[in-house]
Amino acid sequence: LIIASLTISAILVFFIVPLTIVFFIYLTNILLLIYQRNNELKADPLSDVWNSVRKTIASFWDIYARIWHGYELHGVKNLPEGPGILVYYHGAIPIDYLYFLSRLFLWKKRLCLSVADHFVFRLPGLRLLLAVTGVIPGTRQECLVALKNGYLVSISPGGVREALFSDESYQLMWGNRKGFAQVALEAKVPIIPMYTQNVREGYRMFKERRFFRQLYESTRLPFTPPYGGLPVKFRTYIGKPIPYDPNITAEELVEKVSKFLFSFQTKAAVQALISKHQTIPGSIWKALLERFDKRRK
Repeated sequence: LIIASLTISAILVFFIVPLTIVFFIYLTNILLLIYQRNNELKADPLSDVWNSVRKTIASFWDIYARIWHGYELHGVKNLPEGPGILVYYHGAIPIDYLYFLSRLFLWKKRLCLSVADHFVFRLPGLRLLLAVTGVIPGTRQECLVALKNGYLVSISPGGVREALFSDESYQLMWGNRKGFAQVALEAKVPIIPMYTQNVREGYRMFKERRFFRQLYESTRLPFTPPYGGLPVKFRTYIGKPIPYDPNITAEELVEKVSKFLFSFQTKAAVQALISKHQTIPGSIWKALLERFDKRRK
């Protein structure tokens, strides 16, 4: 009985925070539906009509970020006034990215559109939340239209694969993905690297991954459950933009070499942020102690 109780307690400790986050996300969608019905809103979810409720949602998540992770955001001045593509490292749970979106909206009243994996749009009960917060499937055409309309567009080239199978070594798992580079070149916008310190210490995946890797590659569905949720220090760093080169011609846009070089620069920039701000391998204990380190601002 004692062993069973300890086992159940350990399971609850491991999974209670991730499950709480899921609960809050669904609660947010329910509140949006109530707000929409009470105000009889039929406007475009990206329109300014929704800004008041966006501010409420952002304020809630920002308070959560401050209390639970002592969240800090650095380098906002590196974001362009106009459109651009934000490229970031994907943690086991992208809660740090949600913190970033919330603080960006509160500080700058700016909405950043987010490219998400297709499975996200198959999750039940989140349709309105995804629309109001600017989550898009991320086809080439959709990204180009968003950039043309002046939005920031964010993408994690590693996506779900990086979330599931990267670890405290913070290895980028981008493979040969260069679509974001082609879009940036076509839209003539800069690419801005972004990374959150200790994101893998906050939430992790189990080490035994061979079976889950095979399952993911065959289904493209994330069956591996994240665990953790310790109140480690989170700091998001926005790096300096990689500018669009006006000397690149229309012909060079379709050249694989140009796209590869542009993509490689971005990967190096994100890796440089990780190397500069992250202890490798990551340490949960050190990440917890950083909550009390006042020197690192």
